[in-house]
Amino acid sequence: MLKLPALRGKLQLLSARDPSLQSLFEAYDEATSMLDRQRSSQLQDRAVLTEYELICREIEEEVIAICLFNEDQDMPGS
Repeated sequence: MLKLPALRGKLQLLSARDPSLQSLFEAYDEATSMLDRQRSSQLQDRAVLTEYELICREIEEEVIAICLFNEDQDMPGS
């Protein structure tokens, strides 16, 4: 999660507790790779570029939501 360096430690802890997060990380890796390829391509397809930007943003938002939810669960009195 290169765009989320502040959450890296938290993500490592969460993925150790919840192996299903690994598939989310893999999806993000694939989406960002495709996005990078599209951005560097001489024959850019604007629709594909926009779609992968959206996919990456949605995955990032989902990861942040998971972190925030788990942070709330870890707080005493929750």
